[in-house]
This record gives sequence, C-alpha cells and structure tokens, in this order.
Amino acid sequence: MMGKIPKSGKSFKGCVEYCMLKEGAVVLDADGLRTGEVAHTIADFNMQRKMRPGLGQAVGHIALNWSPEDSPKLTDELMVSIAKEYLKKMKITDTQVLMVRHHDTNHDHLHIVYNRVDNEGKTISDANQRWNNVKVSKALTLKCGFHMAKGKDRVNRQRLKGADKVKYQIHDQIKAILPTVKSMDELQKQLAKQGISMLYKYKNGTAEVQGISFSKGEYQFKGSEIDRSMSYGKISKTITDRVQEQQEQQQKERKVHPKNLADQLREVIQQSEHETHYLNQEPQTQYLQHEPQTKYLDTLNPGIDISDDVDDEAIYGRKRQRKGQARTNTR
Repeated sequence: MMGKIPKSGKSFKGCVEYCMLKEGAVVLDADGLRTGEVAHTIADFNMQRKMRPGLGQAVGHIALNWSPEDSPKLTDELMVSIAKEYLKKMKITDTQVLMVRHHDTNHDHLHIVYNRVDNEGKTISDANQRWNNVKVSKALTLKCGFHMAKGKDRVNRQRLKGADKVKYQIHDQIKAILPTVKSMDELQKQLAKQGISMLYKYKNGTAEVQGISFSKGEYQFKGSEIDRSMSYGKISKTITDRVQEQQEQQQKERKVHPKNLADQLREVIQQSEHETHYLNQEPQTQYLQHEPQTKYLDTLNPGIDISDDVDDEAIYGRKRQRKGQARTNTR
C-alpha cells in the first residue's frame, strides 16, 4: 500500500465531485458530512472552512493505493479501517473526512478528502506530509501483510500526469545517467542535455552545499522528494564510492597482470621513437649529437684550422734545449 498526496487544494467542489461522481464510485465512510447529495457534502466542507477564512488551501486529498496482489483480501471494511489508522498516524484527526472507493483501475484505491480546518477551527499542517506518508504507508504495509512493491520500476508511467509524470521522468534520467558520470558537475551537464536543471542549496553565507533540487519545465522537486536515494549526500556518495572502487580495481588489475617482457620492449621502442622524433624537430641539437666536434668548429669559423692551434713557445723551448742555451724571459 502507498499513499499519494497531491498539493493541498482551494476548491472542495472540484475535489468532491471528482471523488463522488466517478463511475463506479462508492462512499465507504464519512465523518461530519452529509453524503446523500454531492452538493450537501460540498456545503458542509465549506461551512467548516469559514472558521479559518485566511486559509486559502483548505482541501486535503489523499489516495491510498494497493497492489493488485492484495485485491482478494481488500474488503470495504478493511480499507476503511486501514485508512483511519493511516490518518491517525499522519496526525489528521478531529476533522471532516470523506472516504470513497474507486474501481476504475486494475488496482484497488481509496480517495480520502478531509478539511484542513479541524472541528476546533485550527489548521491541520501539511508540512512534511509526503515524507511522513512514505514512512506510514510502509509501516502499515508491513503490519497488515500487504504486497510490497519493488520500487518505482513497477509504476505505470503511462498513467502519470502533471507533477507525478515529470517527477518520474527526472527519476528515470538520474538513474540512467548516474552510473556513467564521475562528478557532480558532470551529472549536472548530462542532465541539462535532457532539459533537467540541477540546483544546489547552500548554507547561509557559505559555499557549503546543504541540499539539491531538480527542475523540468514548471515543476521543481527536492532530490529526496524524487527518491530517498537522490538527496545531495547520497548522490555525491554514490559517485565518490564508484570512482574509488574503479580506481582500486584498476590497481588490482595492474598487480595481477604485470607487464611481460614484450610489453616492456614495446614501451622502450616507443620511447626511443619519441626521442628520435624530438631530435628531428631540433636540427642544431641533432647536429651536435651526430657530427664530430671538429666539423662543428669548422662551421663556426672556416678560416681556423685546429692543427695550427699549437703552442709556439713550447716548440721554441725544445729547440733552445738542443743548443744548450739558457731560457730568456722576453715577456
């Protein structure tokens, strides 16, 4: 079983007419309301909301949905009993309530319309309702032994409309893209290609990220509203863990499969080819590497012969020694 909570509405007329006038609709229970005529039900709701005239969105609406596997045991009495326990856990008490069963789909579901202005004229808060709805629905499903759906993959996308349709589109795109990216920035760029914006919520006056939202068209959702696994912290951790795991796996593969001799030789050859290519790009350096230094000196000054560069004083000294003459310092 899972509850579906639309945004609080302004008109009891539209909501009550949809629930009570649907083909095959059956009113199972009502508290503080006349149900003989649809107009009377609407009038009773509007009468009580006048105690809180400043509350524009006084219409509370919840649809409880069961899996087709639960149909054999879902009597009207059981549905009403579960719905009342659900409302109590959701802290929706002491107010007008209408319960209508519909048979227009292949799964059983019950519509609950309630007045957000309670019997004392106080406002019933709708804050955090969607989050609480998930917890309460799961708890009752386990308690009553109802079929536990296998996540969002089982939801019929074709029947979704408005905000729910967009929410599941965003969910499916994130789920498809997330395994392929290595950073939050990359995720943001990939989602943008699909027309989905990713927005960060920062702590006041700092660059610390506190949360994340996704928007498409006119709709925007917090990551945790789309799915509990799509909050900023969990998405960031998913990416970080996967990148780290890939790096560790690559390191293991390098240790398990060391380079053989052939691979090492190929690396040496490639390195040698790279160095040769570098020398070819530097003609003067290549000349120094491959030509004799004497030839290089010739290119600097052709008029100088290395053989003429002899110490004349040394030659003169040897001749003087043969004649037995003393050395004369002429310098």
